[in-house]
Amino acid sequence: MNRIICHLFFVAILCLGVGCTKILDIEPNDRVSPEDLFASKEGVEAQMANLYGRLPIEDFNYSPNRGFNIGVGSDVNNAGFMAAHFSDEAIHPEYNDFGEEWFDYWEDGYRLIRDINILLQTVPQLASIDQAAKDKLNAEAYFLRAYTYFALAKRYGGVPLIESPQEYNGNIAELKVPRNTEKETWDFILADCDRATELFGEVENGPRRADKWVALALKSRAALFAASIAKFSHQPYVSFSGPAVDQGLVGIETKFADTYYDQCIAASDALMKSGKFALYQAEPASPEEAAENYRQFFQQPDQYLNGVREPIFIKSYATNTVLAHNYDVWFSPRQMVLDPNLYPGRMNPTLDFVDAFEDYTDDGTGKVKPLKTRADGNENDYNGFNLGTNYIAYPQNAPYKIAEGRDARLRAMVLFPGETWGSTQIIIQGGLVKANGSGFYYRTQTSEVGQDGQTYYTFGAARSTQYSGFDPTLGHYTRSGFLFKKFMQIDHPVEQAWERSTQSWIDFRYGEILLNYAEAVVEKSSPTGAESQTAKEALNNLRRRAAHTDQIALTQQNVRKERFVELAFENKRRWDLVRWRTFHKSFENRVRKGLVPFLDLRSNPARYIFVRVNPLGIEAKTFDYLWYYKDIPGTSANGLIQNP
Repeated sequence: MNRIICHLFFVAILCLGVGCTKILDIEPNDRVSPEDLFASKEGVEAQMANLYGRLPIEDFNYSPNRGFNIGVGSDVNNAGFMAAHFSDEAIHPEYNDFGEEWFDYWEDGYRLIRDINILLQTVPQLASIDQAAKDKLNAEAYFLRAYTYFALAKRYGGVPLIESPQEYNGNIAELKVPRNTEKETWDFILADCDRATELFGEVENGPRRADKWVALALKSRAALFAASIAKFSHQPYVSFSGPAVDQGLVGIETKFADTYYDQCIAASDALMKSGKFALYQAEPASPEEAAENYRQFFQQPDQYLNGVREPIFIKSYATNTVLAHNYDVWFSPRQMVLDPNLYPGRMNPTLDFVDAFEDYTDDGTGKVKPLKTRADGNENDYNGFNLGTNYIAYPQNAPYKIAEGRDARLRAMVLFPGETWGSTQIIIQGGLVKANGSGFYYRTQTSEVGQDGQTYYTFGAARSTQYSGFDPTLGHYTRSGFLFKKFMQIDHPVEQAWERSTQSWIDFRYGEILLNYAEAVVEKSSPTGAESQTAKEALNNLRRRAAHTDQIALTQQNVRKERFVELAFENKRRWDLVRWRTFHKSFENRVRKGLVPFLDLRSNPARYIFVRVNPLGIEAKTFDYLWYYKDIPGTSANGLIQNP
């Protein structure tokens, strides 16, 4: 709480929650009167800013190992961990944590719920505002409460549902609220979304505050999650047992899956038919244009908020304040961040992710195509460089051509060796093949004279500030062979210092809604013909935005693949693997993969070849199916039944 209390303009509302009577001398001394709190527009705005600011949005400042709003102010050193590091999207260049003991959210959630409930209790007492203003405040409160309970439910299953502020009257036992069932919890979240939608009416608040459309977007996401729990938590290999299972605190009966899928479909359909939202640049003329459109959209989403828009709900930031973020420090290439007190290069997309993209064969199958590294087509060898293998060679000045002809979104999100960052060519190289063919160097800095008489280096340059890959001495260099573009301020560089990044986080966007609709239809037991046709169009519209020209079938495999590539690094992937109950199958003694560029000096001019590897220091990881529900903290004191 100390971090929050330091924000002085939030003190009044915090005192409602924790009784800070020494800070404000108010009579009666255990609460602020409604009229004092809401005596001015500024008071209302400060209160709402407080609640919105504490929402559990998994954004730029969310760190799985430390929580929400981390990485700002003096609290920057979360080592650059993001949710993508704990899935198949990325690895970290320094650490090998998998972090299932992380991703907690409990005490802060219930503090926020208490303050939201106080708001709901307070609004009817306000004499200074009319009923329309009260309805709007209540609508926002219901949305905020639904959002907060969603963050709890996807971690813990059924949780205590508290609808009004609790008062301590000397009996601690009266404050102990038992857990509701998981079904009751999801039903409560969806009901709060409905309450918010109804009270908002047609009032629009824009993308930075909730309105009817934002509430529907939350319902679309939450209903899909609940449906997945009902459909997939009964797989024979996910066999939980114990009191939490017996009492329905985890899991939902399969018979309710379609009910939740229908709610997702209805909420998504309302957004799709509203005419207010659309894909940004939905009809590109070429893959190159599609890649640039997608990159620009995430680099500066605030430019695209007028008229029909893709962002539905965004979070904004302000430079050089605790409201800024540090993505451009953590994730820029090493060559772009030379200050020894900063820690760049920390998002290394995996080869697993890169290989998940299609090319532009456009044969209607949607089949992914691994990068081509060998003449024999064997793309399953991860044993490292072999002098006897016939590798496919790529130009020395353009090693990035290995990704040529692949889905535009890949080049928009992933920085390949030899590409430029502004005017700087980014050097990613981890190996050197001797000119006489007698051997090679791998991740050991040395030099070799090529057949052209030039001196070449293992890492592509002589000094550590001149390259961005594979150097094992510091955690600033990619060890997967790839670096990160999505969200990054390449065209509008920020000062390389903490608290300088201000690109907005898109929490809900139209692209996700299309995917939610498509998934709900394909998973529903008996969708209508109209639903199936609309879902197929939604799926293929996203692919058209990526410059594909074919129409792929509406299948579970295609929908899940499209979610992987379209929503990458938006903190969705890990939760998708959780709700589908596929995480433990996807991560069963699994090593995430990398791709090492070797400069082959056996030819003149030298050429780049690529070698599939198990990156050094990246150990095999296994996800235990008991991790689908997190441990509830403090059960010895709060009396709650623990998860399996």
